[in-house]
Amino acid sequence: MSSAKRITSFERAGLTFDVIDTGPIDGPPVVLLHGFPQRASAWAGVSELLHAAGLRTYALDQRGYSPGARPKRVRDYRMRELVADVVTLIEHIGTPVHVVGHDWGAAVAWALTWLHKDKVATLTAVSVGHTSAFLRSMVVSGQGLQSYYMQIFSVPVLSERLLSKRGGWGERFFRNGGSTDEAYEEFHRDIVDAGALTGGLNWYRALPLSLAEKRSPVEVPTTFVWSDEDRALGRKQAELTANYVRGPYEFVEMTAVSHWILGERPAELADAIVRRVRSVDAGSAV
Repeated sequence: MSSAKRITSFERAGLTFDVIDTGPIDGPPVVLLHGFPQRASAWAGVSELLHAAGLRTYALDQRGYSPGARPKRVRDYRMRELVADVVTLIEHIGTPVHVVGHDWGAAVAWALTWLHKDKVATLTAVSVGHTSAFLRSMVVSGQGLQSYYMQIFSVPVLSERLLSKRGGWGERFFRNGGSTDEAYEEFHRDIVDAGALTGGLNWYRALPLSLAEKRSPVEVPTTFVWSDEDRALGRKQAELTANYVRGPYEFVEMTAVSHWILGERPAELADAIVRRVRSVDAGSAV
C-alpha cells in the first residue's frame, strides 16, 4: 500500500521536486516520468484514464524542470542523479511502484529498473527503448542521422537561442516532428517562459557522462510502446529492445502516430499501462 498522504513535493540533496499526486488514494502507485521538452503536466490526459482504472499516479517534475531543482552544473544531470531523484520519490511512497516514462523519462525508467529492480513492480517505456538497444541502433541503422539534433541541443547558449526563438529552426524542428499549435504554445509557456529550458538541455549535455555508467538487461515485467511516425526514434532501437528484457515483455506499436504519444493517443497508452500493471500476480506490489 502506498502513502495515505498526498505527496506534493520532496527534497533531495538540497533540491525540491514538485509532484502531481492524483487518483484513488489507495490505488496501485504509478510513477510517471516526462521527457523533453515537457513537464509533469503532460501526463494529465493519460492520468485521468489511469485513475478511472483505479490507479494512483505520481507525475514528477524532474531535475531541471522543478523550479526548486535546477542545478547549474552539467554533471549534476548525469543519469545516476536523475535515477536517485526517482528513488527518493519511491521511498516517500513507501512501496515498489509501476514506472512509466516517455522520451528522456523512459531512459530514466530503464536505468532505474536495472539499478533498483526491487523498487519497480512493472515498467512501461514509451518511445525510447533500452539504452543498449538505442546505442546499438546508432551503429546498425540510420538512428545516428535521426539523432542529429542531440548534438545541437548539447551546444550551450546556441541551443537555447534556437529553441526559444519563434519562427526559427527550433519551431520548425518541433512542428516537423508532429508538435501541434497547442503543444508548441505549452512548450513556450511551461519550458521557455518558466526558465526550464537550460535545465532540460543539460540532460543532453550530460549524456557523455551518463553513457559511462553501468547498463544491464531488465528483469521486471515490461511493456515498450513505440509509434511508427516518430522522426527522432527509429524502428531498429524498438526492435532491439526485446534483447535487453529478461522478464515478461510486450511490444506495442502505434501506427500513424508521431513522437507525441501522450497527446495523440492517451487512451491507447493508458490501456497499455493498465494491462501491464494488471499483469503482475495478486501477491506482488499491487
